[in-house]
Amino acid sequence: MGAIDADAHVVECEKTFEYIEPEYRDLKPRVMVQKTEDVIELDNEGVAAQREYWVIDGRLQPKEGNIGHNTSKESREMADVNIRLEHMNELEIDVQVLYPTVFLRAWTQDPTTEYAICRSYNRWLADIWKAAPDRLKWVVMPPLTSMQKTMKELDFAKENGAVGIFMRGLECERRLDNPYFFPLYERAQELDMPICFHSGNNSFRVRNIYATEGGFARSKLPVVSAFHSLLMSDIPAKFPDLRWGFVEVSAQWIPYALNDLGLRFKRKGRRMSDTILADNNFYVACQATDELDYILPYSGEDQLVVGTDYGHADTSSEIEALRMVKNDGKVTAEVADKILEGNARALYGL
Repeated sequence: MGAIDADAHVVECEKTFEYIEPEYRDLKPRVMVQKTEDVIELDNEGVAAQREYWVIDGRLQPKEGNIGHNTSKESREMADVNIRLEHMNELEIDVQVLYPTVFLRAWTQDPTTEYAICRSYNRWLADIWKAAPDRLKWVVMPPLTSMQKTMKELDFAKENGAVGIFMRGLECERRLDNPYFFPLYERAQELDMPICFHSGNNSFRVRNIYATEGGFARSKLPVVSAFHSLLMSDIPAKFPDLRWGFVEVSAQWIPYALNDLGLRFKRKGRRMSDTILADNNFYVACQATDELDYILPYSGEDQLVVGTDYGHADTSSEIEALRMVKNDGKVTAEVADKILEGNARALYGL
């Protein structure tokens, strides 16, 4: 028993896509290297030049832009699982739940490409899990443009250490309260796997609108909107045993979202429960910078988890996040233990 990093990452590498089936080899992501010096784009830390890009379904996706240099290449790309485990020991992290990196953004709406790449990614993660099944858990990438293939990937993932289902704030150019996703939610409930909405967005239309925006509107707000729309539409009531996670969007917005929901409920003659997150099996990943004493009366003590964003260097990244929650005195030791372990065990069914 120990601290659980509810949001850690792997950084995709060439090996990620070695599992692509022979018939789909032409769809394999390639790496393009920028050789010219006339345009230099720095990474999120402002340290190194972004020179490598993935080419996925004919589109360029940054390969190096969100790399945290406080982690080693071998660790974040899982080239050496033992190095990752040693670093987890140093950070006093017992378990990490692994999320993708390049796929946080819109990357394809082609069903064949999506299936081929998701399948390869999922088998890469399954092999990583097999190297340390008690300490490295993961969320499966479903090829959502094909529900039939999604169901097969969920079954494979459940048998190979996956503890959640990855989704972004928008999928398939649809909101997440759309009935299109109901078969996925039903199967997730049957498999006892939570739906994990991670900061990100798979809508090309929305991403294009916010192309030069720093990521707040295009990546984080769609997840907050999903939280709001799912409750407003009573979707969780249709799947009463399903758990829902909202990851890497902080938790500071919970009071605002609940206040707005309460006003809308009142107009419709409905009463909003004081424990609406718990009632609907909702869990939110907080950040070490959040004002937890302000948030907890709204969220409840049992619905917050915390992650490091391991491997990244964006505004959500804090490699010491778990120790900070434990030691900074913002919450009692009892509440810190819940956030660091008990709540994450409940969300991911560990």
